[in-house]
This record gives sequence, C-alpha cells and structure tokens, in this order.
Amino acid sequence: QVQLVESGGGLVQAGGSLRLSCAASGRTFSRSAMAWFRRAPGKEREFVATISCSGVSTYSADSVKGRFTISRVNTENTVYLQMNNLRPEDTAVYYCAAAATCWGDIRLVSVSEYVYWGQGTQVTVSS
Repeated sequence: QVQLVESGGGLVQAGGSLRLSCAASGRTFSRSAMAWFRRAPGKEREFVATISCSGVSTYSADSVKGRFTISRVNTENTVYLQMNNLRPEDTAVYYCAAAATCWGDIRLVSVSEYVYWGQGTQVTVSS
C-alpha cells in the first residue's frame, strides 16, 4: 500500500504561482513513477504531468507546458508540482498519483496506469 497526501492548494489570482507537494509513504518511493492529474468541475480527470522513477525524465500535457514543472526528491519521498502563470482554466482539484512500476518504453499518462491516489487539493484561480 502507498499513502499519498497532497498539500499546497489554494486561491490565487491569474498570473500567480502555487507549489503543490505530495508526501508518499508505505512503499519504496523510488520504484514508482509519479504523476499529477486534475479534475475541473463537470469534467473528467485529466493528465497534467509525470516524472520517471529517477526524476531525470518528465512529461507534461500541452496545456501546462512551459508553466508547470514536476519534480521529485526521492530521499524525502516527495513529488512537487510548481505552477506558474496560472490561468482561470487551471482551476481544479489536483491529485497526486503513484504507479506500481517505473516507466518502461512508454510514459505513463493514463489514469488507469496509476494505482495509488491522494485525496486531492483544490486550486482556484481567479480572473
């Protein structure tokens, strides 16, 4: 089992920044690819960004490229999402997720590829 606890959400004006954190426990953190997803009101959960087990490789959705950065510190069992230049359309509940494996030949970007989920943290961007 893996427990994931997100923090760092809140209310921010458009153009502002937030940093989300996700603390993991219960499994060897460095053996799990990690990701952030989000769900906006009335929409399905969507992929935001993922990071390889080592932290060397990352991949982000086109909608957040150049604005959001995913990172991890394996010695601290923590993954981060730095969000800059936030827009009202970024308003959503943000979820941290852990896969049961590392990336193979293909990046893990689908909801179904992640086994463990946090409870979510609300991010609201006002215009």
